[in-house]
Amino acid sequence: MDLLRHLRLFVTVAEELHFSRAAERLRMAQPPLSQAIRRLEKDLGAELFDRSQRSVRLTAAGVVLLEEARELLARENRLRTLARRAGDGALGTLRAGVPPDTTAAVLSALLAACAERSPGLSVDLQEVTTEEQLRLLDSGGLDVGLVHHPVDATELRLGPVVSLDLGVVLPRTSPLARLPEVALGELSGHDLVLFPRAHAPGWYDRILDACRTAGFVPGRLRHASNPEFLLALVTAGHGVAFDQGPVARKEPRVAWRPLADRPLTQRLSGAWPADRTAHPAAGHFAQLAADVLTRSHTAIPRGDRDHRPPDDSRRPWSVVYG
Repeated sequence: MDLLRHLRLFVTVAEELHFSRAAERLRMAQPPLSQAIRRLEKDLGAELFDRSQRSVRLTAAGVVLLEEARELLARENRLRTLARRAGDGALGTLRAGVPPDTTAAVLSALLAACAERSPGLSVDLQEVTTEEQLRLLDSGGLDVGLVHHPVDATELRLGPVVSLDLGVVLPRTSPLARLPEVALGELSGHDLVLFPRAHAPGWYDRILDACRTAGFVPGRLRHASNPEFLLALVTAGHGVAFDQGPVARKEPRVAWRPLADRPLTQRLSGAWPADRTAHPAAGHFAQLAADVLTRSHTAIPRGDRDHRPPDDSRRPWSVVYG
């Protein structure tokens, strides 16, 4: 016997206290309804309705069952709702990887966007390199990642790709810092501070290929995983670096300048397993990440987007580092 179905029929009859009206409300004939109630009574071993008079009344057992049945049916509805929401990715935990160079502003905006879209979803954000993300996505250690291109996407689904133009980070005292934009070839003779190749091999090799093509062969390669360490090396005169700009603008001893002709375009996208076990919220996370990265990049001050040096006259450190 389908107990929940029979309980729904019982509750309707109990609310109407009239079999004909209950059958009409349920859009079914009265005889099958009466038979279903008899079967429920037999299964429970108790009379639920007093049918001895013209009116139908609940027995003591019926009164008790009515309260319990309403609670049980309400819990069933809640269970179904929760299951649907979980199936849509609105509940549970989403394990998401982001590159170590992701700025605090982007992370904050991404978490806020996830919380707004799916308040019941807990996002376990992990700082993981692209190479490690690919391994974890394959082994099931991550549900979704934000990866640097190029990547082998044979077993992955990819979200919208965001293209971000990189500029060069220079010591503020460098003659090149006086230029509105810098060509890659003009960096010849400088050392280069770059993230370790193991973080994103494809993107690392593409950067060096672009440098060599433009005539910039770094005298020495230095590696920095942490953006703060990267800025410290540039400040100390140990090389130049490539960056989108927001982090460098917070350090008064360095200058960020656009690269002429935009030779270095960083491409990122969300990635998640292509099989049926993929987390239902993975695609939504990838879209939100793309939206946040796009907004973050277009929020660069107008002067910098127009390839003009920033106006240092309003900055307190211009007296020292101008």
